[in-house]
Amino acid sequence: MQENGRVYENASRRHYAYPILAYITPWNSRGYEMAKRFNSKLTHLSPVWYDLKSDRNGLVLEGRHNADSQWISDLRKKGNALIIPRVVLETIPMELLGKKKNWNRAIDLIVTECKEMEYDGIVLESWSRWAAYGVLHDPEMRSMALQFIKELGQALHSTISERNPESHLQLIYVIGPPHSSKFQEHDFGPEDLQSLSDAVDGFSLMTYDFSGPHNPGPNAPLRWIQKVLRLLLGGTGDNAKNLSPKIFLGINFYGNDFVLSEGAAGGGAITGRDYLALLKRHKPALQWEEKSEEHMFIYSDKNGIKHAVFYPSLMSISLRLEEARAWGTGISIWEIGQGLDYFFDLL
Repeated sequence: MQENGRVYENASRRHYAYPILAYITPWNSRGYEMAKRFNSKLTHLSPVWYDLKSDRNGLVLEGRHNADSQWISDLRKKGNALIIPRVVLETIPMELLGKKKNWNRAIDLIVTECKEMEYDGIVLESWSRWAAYGVLHDPEMRSMALQFIKELGQALHSTISERNPESHLQLIYVIGPPHSSKFQEHDFGPEDLQSLSDAVDGFSLMTYDFSGPHNPGPNAPLRWIQKVLRLLLGGTGDNAKNLSPKIFLGINFYGNDFVLSEGAAGGGAITGRDYLALLKRHKPALQWEEKSEEHMFIYSDKNGIKHAVFYPSLMSISLRLEEARAWGTGISIWEIGQGLDYFFDLL
């Protein structure tokens, strides 16, 4: 483990041939530096900047204050990665989807922001919000939700990039993994994938967050990832070959530090810096967990409370890249500021 962040090979030669989407968050500024340093290994960069919200005057797109024009300019001097900020739909679904006027306004706000800021498109996150509101259980609302995404995609595709007259703006859509092998109404399934395939350029699949403080364990067991891919792509017959290149398989660059005490739940996400500090302080023995194919270790804190730490390693990332390569999918990384520098050596 190199605490100085040394990278063993050059920072520009790509090892992974399929697209790589990297998320960057304003609250973890190290990601901005990583994006510049490894720009040519990445094809899509998505800074987490925007929210579409309701206010008294209707809809408003918040987040331009996050946008860093100098950073974008520096990136474009160094490489060709597309800049596609994430937009989260925070509006009440009935307000947005139930009123065509608001629907059109939302699309116009997003397309206008892309043109004015010279973005290459956006990453849209809305499905988990709509599921939380319960609207996806209603067949009519579910149909309207899909239609909204299609119309947004069509609007972006019919808009020429301000930077490249030969390209249109892109739409990447965030989807969660199915919760069981029997699809629920709120799950994003194979039919949805097929339905949106013409309007959407890629699907950012969140194959992480498998465990939480109340069920401590691995971040993204490999067998679970395989099951999710089979559920989404395996049932689409001949279309699997056409749809798999549109999937950006989620890979976590963060880890988790969970409390293991009986009757207590706690802990949460940790970054590479946190991970290295824990290794230095506790000098634990790393264990390879065969079932999940992830590295982990156990330590006791100053109060004698046991913790389990699951954090990505070169081996765990490499196995997930092999899986993605076997399916012919791209990958999406949440998020590059939380990883260790030498993770990029695999990309």
